Amino acid sequence: MSARQDTSDSGSIARFERDERKRIENFNDPRQGWRRLFAELLGTFFLVFVAAGAGMMDAAFPGSISRSAAVVAPGLMVMAIILFMGKVSGAHLNPTVSIAFALRGDFPWRRVPGYIVVQLVGATLAALFLHTVLSVSSLHGSNYPASGYSGAAAMWMEMILTLGLVSVILGTASGAQNVGILGAFGVGGYIALAGLWASPLSGASMNPARTFGPDLVASNFTEFWVYAVGPFVGAVLAVAIAQILRGRGGDGDAVAAAQGTPSDYKSTPHKLFHEDKFDTRNRGSSERENCTAVMSSSLSGT
Repeated sequence: MSARQDTSDSGSIARFERDERKRIENFNDPRQGWRRLFAELLGTFFLVFVAAGAGMMDAAFPGSISRSAAVVAPGLMVMAIILFMGKVSGAHLNPTVSIAFALRGDFPWRRVPGYIVVQLVGATLAALFLHTVLSVSSLHGSNYPASGYSGAAAMWMEMILTLGLVSVILGTASGAQNVGILGAFGVGGYIALAGLWASPLSGASMNPARTFGPDLVASNFTEFWVYAVGPFVGAVLAVAIAQILRGRGGDGDAVAAAQGTPSDYKSTPHKLFHEDKFDTRNRGSSERENCTAVMSSSLSGT
């Protein structure tokens, strides 16, 4: 390699490292928190747009949406949302997920209220949009216990389903699993699978925001307690199980997944960024290559 090529490569590496350092510092800047909040609002909007939209579309066009399509579509949408914006906010899309991440120590409690508020707003906007466009009641897009079954039965089902969902989310986000972007397929697949067999009883909501939006637009909260209590208890149990399976939370990969940041303060690359140790001007080419390899590994989630 010529001296000119080596100089050019060194300059490219240095610029890349400066850009990444700036991006990480911006996302950790409280003034940039609106990006995460907007991402959660947008993601929850699309989730409820599909989840509630299936029932409301079927009410507008009877027989057009099968039960299988109605329960698989939200899983596919969650998968897509995690893939396209998971690195911005963590793609929680669900108040119980935000609470679970905070209980595990992977997400700061100070951000939880903001996340929950925008998740509820996004869900409400989706239900309102569907109601306006389709001219059908958002009651058709909400969740209710099956006829002949009590609210308590539906609550128990929602609790167990949410326990499984949050366990999948916490597990795929954990550094012990280290599955990176494949977590999207695990989470989306679980949502679709749970809906396929459990939706006849409770609707397989597993998400208070998903039920809150249609209920608010319809001004009917008769059964909402089922979809608030069940998922919350399930999420808390999932955190307890994660403690048994993997010990304390807060590892670098889990924090990065929960917060949506490229890396974490506890990970080596992030420490190097904040200690300003990525200045490559006076380092040999082999050391530059090692630093770049570490940083690339972190950013790719591997």
